[in-house]
Amino acid sequence: MNAQISKTCNGLDLEQMDQTVRALKNDPALAKFQFRARNRWIDGGENCSTIKDFYGAGSEDTSRSEPFVFTNGEPPSLLGHNEGANPVEFLLHALAGCVTTTTVLHAAARGIKLRKLSTELTGNINLQGLLALDDSVPAGYESIRIRMDIEADCSDEDLAELIDFAQQHSPVCNTVCRPVPVTIERVDAKRAASEAHAA
Repeated sequence: MNAQISKTCNGLDLEQMDQTVRALKNDPALAKFQFRARNRWIDGGENCSTIKDFYGAGSEDTSRSEPFVFTNGEPPSLLGHNEGANPVEFLLHALAGCVTTTTVLHAAARGIKLRKLSTELTGNINLQGLLALDDSVPAGYESIRIRMDIEADCSDEDLAELIDFAQQHSPVCNTVCRPVPVTIERVDAKRAASEAHAA
């Protein structure tokens, strides 16, 4: 019996990658995804986010039996008790993870084998913006630096091109680097309770 061995690069199945790319080219609607997160305030600066369901590849995903749970907290200097990393630290985590995954994905697509990849992120923020003490200061990060330690079986020029490409095509990096519309809508408590009771 001949078992078909899938070729992999950087831990990714190249055959599956090719099938996915072909499917998206043939039906662009499959590329539309909607990710979701739910958050509940606990006390003070502590709140909890759960992530489970999402829509993608033309249907609701059912692969996750349990949600991922993330506790957001604050350090004592920001009135918390270190219940968890704070939201701006989670943003660095998301940015690091997305840049890493994007780099690995596009390296594999180019046939570049990675030997090592790690990142260190620093973000500078001035709390005068958050606390509305100075309207000229942004409420968010003023700058973020990613230091990438990467080794691969390609030339320095190819590696520099890969890193630049990954920065441009990382969804989180792209989201952070361009204005993205965000709306906050207040839920009508009576209507929500009525809908919950009807369900």
